[in-house]
Amino acid sequence: MFFRNLTLFRFPASTSRALKKLDQHLPSHRLRECGPLELATQGFVSPYGRDSEALLHQVGAFTLVTIGAEERLLPSVVVNEALAERVSQIAEKSGRRVGGKERKRLKEEVISELLPRAFIRPSRRCAYLDAEQGWLVVDTASRKAAEDAVSRLRQALGRFPATPMAPKESPRALMTRWLIDNKLPKGLTLGEECELRDPAEAGAVVRCRRQDLESDEVKEHLKSGKHVFQLALVFDDRMSFVLGEDFVVRKLKFLDIVLDELGQDTSESAQAELDASFALMTLELRNLFEHLESWFGLPRPGERD
Repeated sequence: MFFRNLTLFRFPASTSRALKKLDQHLPSHRLRECGPLELATQGFVSPYGRDSEALLHQVGAFTLVTIGAEERLLPSVVVNEALAERVSQIAEKSGRRVGGKERKRLKEEVISELLPRAFIRPSRRCAYLDAEQGWLVVDTASRKAAEDAVSRLRQALGRFPATPMAPKESPRALMTRWLIDNKLPKGLTLGEECELRDPAEAGAVVRCRRQDLESDEVKEHLKSGKHVFQLALVFDDRMSFVLGEDFVVRKLKFLDIVLDELGQDTSESAQAELDASFALMTLELRNLFEHLESWFGLPRPGERD
């Protein structure tokens, strides 16, 4: 269940007290089936899968939640084809042209007729909260999807003042200096991927993969004024990831030294397996976040009026 992408938020210490009652708030916000005339529904589902009613998984200060959604697939091309056929039939029978208002009404009728027969696409997105350190971590690189997760928690709790990352030190500027000076903080080493851009509007973009980032070729791009927008990094030889100038962690991968700590016992229950992997992931990431906080300046927000 290891996360692959991390969009980070922070919340004040006072919110941690409210999280102790999260299990009481979630049941009334459980995912319900998509109705015949609904385009989509969202709500919380069990991290353990369909056969469980539990809506969260907790290990110490860490709480795992899963947000589910059901979306009816009704492609616009299908709607437009059905609408065109209906407009054509009216024109043939009455010999008149269908106006804008009538076309809009006909389109609504078509959608109402087609929706109950549309396929439903389910989706799941995991997030976890670190009550001690004030982190909300959403397994996505999409800002919209991450904000949706925050909104779901806010609806459940009534109030959830989580804020996106606003580093004091510009990630773009700091990562560019790292690459130019070849001086990374202790514990960090370069990976083999980066994205360099000319900061000017519509400027050149260079994407490197499986590339020695200390090579003269990369340095020439930096000398020409390009900035680092994404940079592959390895932390303590325990995990690799790509850090973006938007402060989203992408392509997170735990390395063998971490995975070996899970052991090879396959006789454990699904819950025990989730316990072990979740505990390992959250502790490893807490260590990473402490360092990110030090390098970039990520203070935990205080209570706002």
